[in-house]
Amino acid sequence: MKLQWSRRAQRDLDAIASYIASDDPKAARRWIERLRTTARKAAAVPGIGRRVPEFQRGDVREVLLRTYRVIYVALPDRVVVLAVIEGHRQLPPIEDLEPW
Repeated sequence: MKLQWSRRAQRDLDAIASYIASDDPKAARRWIERLRTTARKAAAVPGIGRRVPEFQRGDVREVLLRTYRVIYVALPDRVVVLAVIEGHRQLPPIEDLEPW
């Protein structure tokens, strides 16, 4: 299935990369690639992720990579990554995530 990144999710990746790169640019590139790979795996098998507990909706799911949450929605023709959030951060309301 096709994978699409929302503007919010892309900004999340950019912020994560910038934060890590301030200490180790190579580590930042590796970590972002791992997050992207995690999203690609979810796109291949969208039902693999768990429901996002805060949203209580069956269509919004997440896969975890260590403490990071890759939040996505599976549509009939594609999977859209809505956000990438470090697990200790508060998840924004679903209304604040870019509509898919």
